[in-house]
Amino acid sequence: MKVRLTAHNDNWARKFEEEAAVLRPIFGENVVTFEHFGSTVVPGLPAKPVIDMMCIVQSIEKIDACSEQMAALGYDVAGEWGILGRRLFRKGGDDRTHHVQVYEVGSPQIYPHLVVRDHLRAHPEEVERYGQLKEVLAQRWDDTRDYSPAKKPFVQALEQRALRWDQETRA
Repeated sequence: MKVRLTAHNDNWARKFEEEAAVLRPIFGENVVTFEHFGSTVVPGLPAKPVIDMMCIVQSIEKIDACSEQMAALGYDVAGEWGILGRRLFRKGGDDRTHHVQVYEVGSPQIYPHLVVRDHLRAHPEEVERYGQLKEVLAQRWDDTRDYSPAKKPFVQALEQRALRWDQETRA
């Protein structure tokens, strides 16, 4: 997929809310909450205009019964896609608009995503550094197959800083 890095857009929050409203009836009472995470939720951070959504559910197995409805909405049903206990849905094909990652309550995958989001919102200097890196990498590589792995070391270090920050904040 082509890297389409753009300036932050305040409408991304609205698009998240609109899509959550569409998905809530499909997933039904299994839904605990929807969370907006990733670069599109961080003011000032350039991002690919793909809304990253997390849906936390009571039972991950019940999500598989929703695959047909998700496909009817234009979502690619990707299954676990390399992460045990996750269900991934992608909307928009090559012009992707949404990623929906579904996790069961208590999944260890939930916490790091949300902590990084909160850390970035609280640390504009991190947003600046991450944004600059993303711009450089987007100029160097125009395909996500190259772009995403190139930013991975920074993202892993960012996650570690965010986890330490969260532990210090809670202490």
